[in-house]
Amino acid sequence: MNDLLDALLGLPPAAVYGVIAALAAIENVFPPVPADSAVALGAFLSAGGRVSAWAVFGITWSANVAGATVVYGAARTAGRAFFRGAIGRRLLKPVALARLEQLYARYGVWGIFFSRFIPGVRAVVPPFAGIANLGSVRALVPVAVASALWYGTLTWVAATFIRNIGQITRIVTGINRVGLALGGVVVVVVAIVLVRHRRRRVPGP
Repeated sequence: MNDLLDALLGLPPAAVYGVIAALAAIENVFPPVPADSAVALGAFLSAGGRVSAWAVFGITWSANVAGATVVYGAARTAGRAFFRGAIGRRLLKPVALARLEQLYARYGVWGIFFSRFIPGVRAVVPPFAGIANLGSVRALVPVAVASALWYGTLTWVAATFIRNIGQITRIVTGINRVGLALGGVVVVVVAIVLVRHRRRRVPGP
């Protein structure tokens, strides 16, 4: 975190925005990228007047949604053809692909929405929405809304309450833990719903 802060402090404002935008977009492809930390640091720098908190939020949100859109579009265009090929059929069998389509058709909007609050998971759901052929509106609107809530909250907290680098680490860690906890609850609920749905479909003796 200190190294990232030092790097941002040595950059002009336009470059700071560029780094934050790049990290927010790349996170959709490579989840370990520290986009949350970069956004929090950018908002932290806004307290000193070097950058604008509103600009940090707007650039982060736009780049993150754009990255998710590109990944979704690529998966919807080429992903289905890949999984219908010889290698793809071994990785994801046709039955599993059909089941994935059913799940996205039924729970896709809420699944995508909640997934954007879960670190490491948020990058996986949009491409699978494309593979499942979920419509662009149903796939991307929840991405945009959830990303606005997530990065808006993170930017506001960092710009309003954070006064030192240690607080940034604690805030980002705490928010990610909350996201993981919420994600765990969602996974459990979805699992229960699926198990009940499967039991109803099994004919009685």
